[in-house]
Amino acid sequence: MNRQKDSPPEIKGGTSQSPMTYSLLADHYALHREGAGVEPSEGAIFTMSEGGDTIEVLRDKGEGESARASMSGEVGPVYSLKGGGVAVPTGRVLVRFKEGVSVEERHSAIEQAGYTVAQVLDYAPHAAWLRTHSGNISDALNGLQSLKDIPDVENVEPQMLMRRAAR
Repeated sequence: MNRQKDSPPEIKGGTSQSPMTYSLLADHYALHREGAGVEPSEGAIFTMSEGGDTIEVLRDKGEGESARASMSGEVGPVYSLKGGGVAVPTGRVLVRFKEGVSVEERHSAIEQAGYTVAQVLDYAPHAAWLRTHSGNISDALNGLQSLKDIPDVENVEPQMLMRRAAR
């Protein structure tokens, strides 16, 4: 399965006050590997850490899906951010409901949309991090609209990691 081709070509994110557009970089891919400080793969453009895991961004040199499948870790898409920068989706999605509507009240709708609640935010019981039942990053990105269609949803935002920039 080609994760880049399975991923949406464009993702709209952010809020109405500060919208963001992510565009799929077909000539790049991310390798999500378990463990922090993992030795980078040959040809990694850069690496990032998330939740104790390592994410490498690599340029697709035409090695094909079979070569990528032999790599240890999950292969996922890479996006460019309008205005510059590279963003890597983690497969986690933040959903926020209207004030006063708890995640628990919409739990079955979340499940029906193909997601499971990974973490309800203690400081905001109307918001939670979700993951798809499959755990697949492309499934998480392709299912964003199904979350937006749940009653009382105010915002749906995929978690996108970006390279830390020096100031």
